[in-house]
Amino acid sequence: MQADAKIRTESGTESRPRVPSCSLRHFACEQNLLSRPDGSASFLQGDTSVLAGVYGPAEVKVSKEIFNKATLEVILRPKIGLPGVAEKSRERLIRNTCEAVVLGTLHPRTSITVVLQVVSDAGSLLACCLNAACMALVDAGVPMRALFCGVTCALNADGTLVLDPTAKQEKEARAVLTLALDSVERKLLMSTTKGLYSDAELQQCLAAAQAASQHVFRFYRESLQRRYSKS
Repeated sequence: MQADAKIRTESGTESRPRVPSCSLRHFACEQNLLSRPDGSASFLQGDTSVLAGVYGPAEVKVSKEIFNKATLEVILRPKIGLPGVAEKSRERLIRNTCEAVVLGTLHPRTSITVVLQVVSDAGSLLACCLNAACMALVDAGVPMRALFCGVTCALNADGTLVLDPTAKQEKEARAVLTLALDSVERKLLMSTTKGLYSDAELQQCLAAAQAASQHVFRFYRESLQRRYSKS
């Protein structure tokens, strides 16, 4: 399932980042790829690719059991080698996002585990991980109050804003922000930032990410419609 997602944003006032033309890279998604997990999805953004598998709701170890809701775990595996500090930090951010939308109280004393495998990292990796996780949770039938997506923004030295940046664009940027948003109110669920930026630039990034999220959620809907219309 493939679709192109593009967005153009009006440039703001002089005190804000200039956004002459922002476009999201090509998206592709495929669900139900793996037989062992209860749900799975691969998500591609440009040349960045992540494979996600969801296990559960399932039995949970007594030591991890929560009496009134499901225990949600996220495991992120790098392309090569063992998980390091960066992976552990991303796991926490993805878990916080998932916990904000998953209706864990419907499955108390169970575990829901999201396993993410990085296939290729060509920029905006955390956003791609979030999108893969959401589509895998949908495929597993995990109850959620809303869908969610990730959008990465890069701010250049001259004040221009780039959505869904490549690895090269991230490296050259003055600041990189990744935001997670829900599909109901476009509400901010999670944010992580690196670099220097003003309050006005943060607000501009949030507005650009909210606009971009509409295109991501539209892509989700089209992907799901294509899949279920075949079955």
